[in-house]
Amino acid sequence: MSGYNAVLARNTDNAPKSFGPYSQTVAFSHYNNLSAQLPVEPKTGKLIAGGIKEQAQQCFENIKAILESIDHAMSDVVRITVFVKNIKDMDAVDEIYKTFFLAYVPARTVVAVAALPMGALVQIEALVANGVGTIPNSPQAGDLIKLTNNTAKAPISPLSTQTVSFSHYNNLSAQLPIDPKTGRLVAGGVKEQAGQCLENIKAILEGIDVPLDDIVKINIFLKNLSDDEAVNEVYKTFFPDSAIARAVAYVPARTTIAAAALPMDALVQIEAVVSHGDGTPPQAIEDRHGLIIKANNTEHAPKCSLSTQTVAFSHYNHISAQLPLDPKTGEMVAGGVKEQAGQCLTNIKAILESVDHVMDDIVKINLFLKNIADIDAIDEVYKTFFPGGIPARRTVGVSALTKDALIQIDVVVSNAEGTPPIAK
Repeated sequence: MSGYNAVLARNTDNAPKSFGPYSQTVAFSHYNNLSAQLPVEPKTGKLIAGGIKEQAQQCFENIKAILESIDHAMSDVVRITVFVKNIKDMDAVDEIYKTFFLAYVPARTVVAVAALPMGALVQIEALVANGVGTIPNSPQAGDLIKLTNNTAKAPISPLSTQTVSFSHYNNLSAQLPIDPKTGRLVAGGVKEQAGQCLENIKAILEGIDVPLDDIVKINIFLKNLSDDEAVNEVYKTFFPDSAIARAVAYVPARTTIAAAALPMDALVQIEAVVSHGDGTPPQAIEDRHGLIIKANNTEHAPKCSLSTQTVAFSHYNHISAQLPLDPKTGEMVAGGVKEQAGQCLTNIKAILESVDHVMDDIVKINLFLKNIADIDAIDEVYKTFFPGGIPARRTVGVSALTKDALIQIDVVVSNAEGTPPIAK
């Protein structure tokens, strides 16, 4: 195993200690996965005094402190996700944001949610490049280069880059239903908006010579969760995208999230994580050529025709969000939030075991809660699955979940052996 990448969890006293069994940052291969940062002062463990600007400043200061503790800088951030309680606060958040990203801007997602831990107004999360990698006692590929790209065929923003590639992944900014020619929301309802979001994603990928079928994970943010079926009608016209994908019925892993509000009062916003088989320089040709996307489903976890349970590419597995469904019946598990949390994690465990992985391979976990106050009860169950408290974590409160669930969980998983190149 010494030649494999290792999971590397780290914490610093210069940022807030975790408010649960999780780490501030977990590095694996060429990415650092940071826990979402609240506007908490590290010395007091309490929310910073002041309003939205002060809170946003503290979130970014915490991210910066974590990065400096592992010899990284804000310029190493490839994606920023901003969760706000009130979408109208984004102008104030952006004033602070600009002071941390003066020239280079990462890919970005902005969404308002129903609630945040500690009653915070904002929570910010970063995905960070890790050029040195995490193979123990082994020469690495060197300081890999971030590749940024914008195309006029999709909406352009001065605050984000449409796609930032690093190592074997392209990280796309979440796409709103904006017509790139007018800069305005497309006319029509949620179907037209979903179509425009996906057209924008397709245009961005075509700008870097990547097809839609290279997407490994899709995140859909909906203003009204009841619009899910209408969005799915449109979604099916984009996935699978090619004859090869249709032949194997490949669809990406997927998570659907109820947003309290979206920028520009949109009804839908879509985010994509995309495989990058060529890698970014100076990765050696033999390490990067034509890597395979490995998709898998198991009968031991709930299935969905619109998503794959797990999609592996290179050194990461991306798991579709799991609801507390009994895979044998397809029905919600009996009981309250503890039982539901246990079922979500049991489903994730079953998926991982089906691809010869274990819960200790998880590097990042995302919790979506109907009631943010349930977090203490959930942590009682959570600790039985993660006694070491290793994965980085995000927790947000949402207004609704599919099937009236109380909790939904998705994860990002390390894949030490990687995925193989296409056989010749």
